[in-house]
Amino acid sequence: MTENTEKKRILIVDDETSNLHVLYHILRRDYTVYMAQDGRTGLDIAGEFIPDLILLDIILPGMTGYEVIGQLKSMENCKHIPVIFISGLAESGSMEKGLASGASDYIFKPINAAEVLEKVQKQFTLSGCY
Repeated sequence: MTENTEKKRILIVDDETSNLHVLYHILRRDYTVYMAQDGRTGLDIAGEFIPDLILLDIILPGMTGYEVIGQLKSMENCKHIPVIFISGLAESGSMEKGLASGASDYIFKPINAAEVLEKVQKQFTLSGCY
């Protein structure tokens, strides 16, 4: 059996620099991490590097996370990528709307390292990557 030593790629899209840094430090040891601070840049990076998973904020400059996931799901090379929304939105229905828009999971801010690692690992297990 040959072991694949290449790290899985994760794209984080969040407009808050502090959130990007926190998530980067949580994930950097086990994954190759790409970062974007707006939806357009996130879409460009996703199209170029085809990450294995995307962590996506909902409130972004220029376009919402809901718009970003809609465009991702229409891109032939990106539609299969699992997306986990990460958001501080606590109003009723935000998680349901995120999941209905095609997200695989949802994490509420403030960011909890154990929860992030658990949900990322769960997505890779479900997709057969681990």
